[in-house]
Amino acid sequence: MTTPTAESVPESVAAPRAERDRVIVFDTTMRDGEQSPGASMSHDEKLELAKILEDLRVDVIEAGFPIASNGDFEAVRAISGIVTESIVCGLARAGMADIDRCAEAIRKARRGRIHTFLSTSPSHRDHILHASQEDILEMITKSVGHARNLCDDVEWSAQDATRTEPDFLRRCVDAAIKAGAGTINLPDTVGYSYPSEYADMFRDILEHVEGADRVILSTHCHNDLGLAVANSLAGVQGGARQVEVAINGIGERAGNAALEEIVMALKVRGDALAFHTGVETQHITRASRYVSAITGFPVQFNKAIVGKNAFAHESGIHQDGMLKDRGTYEIMSPETVGQGGSNLVMGKHAGRAGFREKLRTLGYELGQNALNEAFQRFKDLADKKKHVFDDDIVALVDDALASGSDRIQVKTLRVIAGTEGPQEAFLTVTIDGVETSANATGDGPVDAVFNAIHKVAPHEAILRLFQVHAVTEGTDAQAQVSVRLEEDGRIATGQAADTDTLTASAKAYVNALNNLTARKEKSAPAAIASGF
Repeated sequence: MTTPTAESVPESVAAPRAERDRVIVFDTTMRDGEQSPGASMSHDEKLELAKILEDLRVDVIEAGFPIASNGDFEAVRAISGIVTESIVCGLARAGMADIDRCAEAIRKARRGRIHTFLSTSPSHRDHILHASQEDILEMITKSVGHARNLCDDVEWSAQDATRTEPDFLRRCVDAAIKAGAGTINLPDTVGYSYPSEYADMFRDILEHVEGADRVILSTHCHNDLGLAVANSLAGVQGGARQVEVAINGIGERAGNAALEEIVMALKVRGDALAFHTGVETQHITRASRYVSAITGFPVQFNKAIVGKNAFAHESGIHQDGMLKDRGTYEIMSPETVGQGGSNLVMGKHAGRAGFREKLRTLGYELGQNALNEAFQRFKDLADKKKHVFDDDIVALVDDALASGSDRIQVKTLRVIAGTEGPQEAFLTVTIDGVETSANATGDGPVDAVFNAIHKVAPHEAILRLFQVHAVTEGTDAQAQVSVRLEEDGRIATGQAADTDTLTASAKAYVNALNNLTARKEKSAPAAIASGF
């Protein structure tokens, strides 16, 4: 059995060519992406991200794993109530309780989907499930059938599909289709496959499984060998018409296929891969920066599409070419993905209107209160620096987004440092609006600052990472600090930027502490293996 063409399918049932060539974009940033250690998102952050994803015209939003925790359930239910165009999807294991909980979470969705999964590879069957092939087939039939009775739109995933025996994978897909699944996902769960192998797997399913040409086949690729995007595109070549992706490629271990890379690869190279998506690409950078801000995961400078240097040209040869024709060194324009096309220098004499326009070119649309706060932070920074660059503005806005709703916030900090110790920090914070102060000494000024924070907000977290880098060049550059804390197996990351490195350090530590507290409050009652 092969992929149907306009010639092989009767005109009465053949989809329009534009629809048959369309690739469905399934975003799993809030589910698989949040499983990255330290990437936990708050309820409000998920709601805001859902709005951004809908602006992006993502087809399916996998909003969470409802049975994992009350927090996940409430987030999926709330997102189901505000999303009007995209499909809202929840994840469920093959158990009836999981599927029932998922169905309840998406009940209010205008368009809802239950996504249920089961491992199929010998490794997972023998070491995780302790189940035979026949057991697996029976579980697929029962779970998909139960989900189909609760929801018209059911997706089934074969966890670790790429390491499953081809003949058994065919039987599993056949069982899922017969039980009512409309989408079949064949994940490269551990990032093991090569593109040619992955494409052949989809061709094999289309060739040998009855009805496979009447459902949507989907990719879900992890990046353990750096092949997630290549494998996903190969899957599309092999017949898949849905790609499961995450903003900035975040996800388990080395992450997932990056939404922005797949979407732009299809858009720019339509000559080589004649498929398209419905994504409004000008919102890509905004989505990328928001996810980076709320997770505390910085985007590497040379990251394709959304990185700081993705459209930067320093070489004289490149600059000369760009001045003559942008197409000499840019295969897409930065405007198509929401990246600012200019490097306008902003100073202390800039007005509010100019600042608002600069934010728009950088991919930010802020409400009036947030704009006022960002503008004041910009003015304060401009008084300290001779030149304020685009990267300075990105850092200060991201800092505000990351810490604006924190329970604990740094109000004042004074530090005594130098060759003659002990170094001492005098700190005042607000906790739920109430001020509290402390002073502490330490082995160096940063240690003193962190000891003072421990006094005002006692905790048992262990510092796992303290990292500082300059946002721009010069002695007046802002310091961007990343802090990672761990407590009882939970990991949380915080970030902050300031021209004073010690102030940035204090704010980053407090931001991480707030994120860690939020993680503890939303933790699942038991560990649940849910990655593909």
